[in-house]
Amino acid sequence: MVINVCVGSSCHLKGSYDVIQTLKKIIEDKNLGDKVELKASFCLGNCSNGVSMKVDNEPLDNVTPENIEQIFNEQLMPRI
Repeated sequence: MVINVCVGSSCHLKGSYDVIQTLKKIIEDKNLGDKVELKASFCLGNCSNGVSMKVDNEPLDNVTPENIEQIFNEQLMPRI
């Protein structure tokens, strides 16, 4: 699985750095380094809805530092 997190100015202001840090910790804690590739990306084209991400090229928006762990556990873990 490849997760791209937008680090463009709008997403940066909405907390993309914290989202990335949380994802790094989750991936490390669950020993998923060989199954999940985390990448930073510039604008993913959906600047109005929280931090934008793409998971295997599928858009995922409305991501926040507060909900990323829940999103990972509920939406991404079943795909791994």
